[in-house]
Amino acid sequence: MWERWVRRGLLTLSVVLAAFLGFLLITRSNPGASSRSVTPVGKEAADARIQDFTFTQTKGDLVQWKVQAEQARLYEKESRAVLSNVHITLYGVQGKELTLSGDEGTLDTQSKNFQLSNKTTPIVVEMQSGYTIQTNHLAWTDARHEIQTPDHVTIQGHGLQVTGRGLLGKMDTEEFQVLDDVRVDVVPAS
Repeated sequence: MWERWVRRGLLTLSVVLAAFLGFLLITRSNPGASSRSVTPVGKEAADARIQDFTFTQTKGDLVQWKVQAEQARLYEKESRAVLSNVHITLYGVQGKELTLSGDEGTLDTQSKNFQLSNKTTPIVVEMQSGYTIQTNHLAWTDARHEIQTPDHVTIQGHGLQVTGRGLLGKMDTEEFQVLDDVRVDVVPAS
């Protein structure tokens, strides 16, 4: 008799636990499609979400660069901000200014390095020297003031068009190196 009560109790407990697990699975699942981002977001939730985010890097009294984003998700343990609809302004020597825009990006708040990417159209970098760089992904290394990408890149200006894969560029001197599959074409100057 008592075995029957134990079996019924265990069966009831199993049904309750199964219903609870089903409830958790339904309420915690995200039915939306995920998209590829610059840096994968950790499984934990962001520590903070900020609308109209601005981060400025200065050296003494001079602003070196400024990152603005429509939205930022901050992960304090990782010293990382995941950004959407990003605008970056780089200030060079003698007040040279360079503005970049991208769909998404990440900022390492400790090292001050950042990455920027576009999903469909290239990022356009217009240099003071008259050259234009186009690529879908750029990474900034703050300590060396360099931009780089492993992706396809096009540099155009002064009657030349250079295409290839990979780029390493020093922003202070505006010296750029296309790393692989380099092709140089003479095009009409515009």
